[in-house]
Amino acid sequence: MTAGIIDKQLMQERFTRPGGVLLISCYELGHQPLNLASPMAHLRAAGLQPVAVDTSIESLEDETIRCAGFVAISVPMHTALRLGSRLAERIRAINPEAHITFYGLYATLNADYLLRDHGDSVIGGEYEEALTALAISVASGHAANSVPGVGTAHRMADPILERLNFVQPDRRDLGSLRSYAGLEISGVIVRAGYVETTRGCHHTCGHCPITPIYGGRFFAIGRDKVVSDARAQIAAGARHITFGDPDFFNGPQHGLRIMRELRVDFPELTFDATIKVEHLIEHEKLVPELAALGCIFVVTAVESLSETVLRKLSKGHNRRDVETALAIVDRSGIPMRPSLLPFTPWTTIEDYLELLEFFAEHDLIEHVDPVHFSIRLLVPPGSALLSDPTSGEWLGELDEPAFTYRWKSPDSKLDDLQAGVSRLVERAAAENEPARETFAAIWSLSREIAGRDFTEIPTPVERRKTPPRLTESWFC
Repeated sequence: MTAGIIDKQLMQERFTRPGGVLLISCYELGHQPLNLASPMAHLRAAGLQPVAVDTSIESLEDETIRCAGFVAISVPMHTALRLGSRLAERIRAINPEAHITFYGLYATLNADYLLRDHGDSVIGGEYEEALTALAISVASGHAANSVPGVGTAHRMADPILERLNFVQPDRRDLGSLRSYAGLEISGVIVRAGYVETTRGCHHTCGHCPITPIYGGRFFAIGRDKVVSDARAQIAAGARHITFGDPDFFNGPQHGLRIMRELRVDFPELTFDATIKVEHLIEHEKLVPELAALGCIFVVTAVESLSETVLRKLSKGHNRRDVETALAIVDRSGIPMRPSLLPFTPWTTIEDYLELLEFFAEHDLIEHVDPVHFSIRLLVPPGSALLSDPTSGEWLGELDEPAFTYRWKSPDSKLDDLQAGVSRLVERAAAENEPARETFAAIWSLSREIAGRDFTEIPTPVERRKTPPRLTESWFC
């Protein structure tokens, strides 16, 4: 698939001037959005003059909307989709003639609703070249459904799973790194950049939105492109890089080669990455090199300690594996920052209490942002969990405006607990409350709702140091 170079004589006036093509990101976990920088590079290479707006740090002005003939809204995650869909309503009201497309993981999953109520087209999977071709087609007066990989109300399209000709992302017009999350280490905040070395994922976890889109496939991005992108961010002030791959060890040597090359010229550069529990165990021999190359924490999708929940989510690990992986990173001096999914249709109140005890006993309270103790399973359209043979026991109706199927726990106490913990962590975040205080409140509330006698939070055998963290909480 290739867009080619535009014959500008075929372009409508509103497309040839700056702002005729408008790219919008609403939420990208506090990172300078690669989901804008990458398509910006493709669009500019094709001769367009796109404008990028990240509404998480800047306002989208009415005049900017009026100038656009083509609007592309990035929806890589659920929160971005909810914000983006509301924004599409505003764009449609101000500029009803503009073509609105949604691109990213959640675009294809929610195509029916988006195309009916919010937009003109959707693109999933490896989207950059299709997005560029779509902008050219619309600008030239051709039908959107003539572009391969683009879904419309008249023709649905599968996610694009063809290797792209990746180009270096174009970050020139994006907000400065100081506008985004930084790395907080020992009370000092340094600027952080963000890159990806792969797209998709080798694994097929049941709850992950990557699974129904990529189906276990992943694509490596050329080392030279990733290194060049990292260097550009370092030149802009980054002293830390987040690797945003779903799993840094999908292709374990690929990411390591990139960091080896960067450390030659930037020996003080640090980084963080996301690595599965089973990969930390499988590639234990590589973990010391992670530390030597400047890895200062690893995000690990622990999700739960319940055998039932982990099996339903197809996570590929159990509680013993979590303890083994924790010991592996401990030996190399790399803090683990677990991500959690404590509320699912299969979670019991005992599971939740056990999870809290585990984090207290292993002194991991400050290793996880408190919001993780409140996260509730999302089941978007197309989710792999819809094929669960027991789904009839727990699955409710699709709430299209919320982009998820509803579900209730068999134990109503858990639904009450999730709502209560959500209120606690929202208040704590607003008041900048220390993590241990928030955890203590969650501990008390959970035992109260469970109808258990209050007990003191267990004292860990060994205290851990407060780990480095990004100043934006990691959750979808």
